[in-house]
Amino acid sequence: MVPLIVVADDERHIRAVVASKLRAAGYEVMEAEDGAEALAMATERPPDAVVTDLQMPTMSGLEFCQAMKAEPSCAEVPAILLTARGYILSDEELRRTNIRAVMGKPFSAREVVERVRALLEPGGEYREGLGEAA
Repeated sequence: MVPLIVVADDERHIRAVVASKLRAAGYEVMEAEDGAEALAMATERPPDAVVTDLQMPTMSGLEFCQAMKAEPSCAEVPAILLTARGYILSDEELRRTNIRAVMGKPFSAREVVERVRALLEPGGEYREGLGEAA
């Protein structure tokens, strides 16, 4: 089966570039404009991984990842958090989410694909950019 990735970002051009690169790499992609839309998609059809912006209207990327962790069907879905600001996850945020990497904007879409690939490899416990809490 082709792995399913949810890409959530309120900036359409960023979402489109990331989704396009992931599709070109062979992944199935669903796109969401905010965390609430992404959560609805993920609970209806649990993805293999998530790439989400931190700051979005309605529901932030962090809130989205926390809600997924609380949802039994999505509790183990790994996430990559994108942010325009430096962000270090606290120990508590790590416990409440499955965020495995934090990437600062601007970023390389190719690098996002590489990190998704690393997450989905057997035993893929890729963790980067998590700061002191990792």
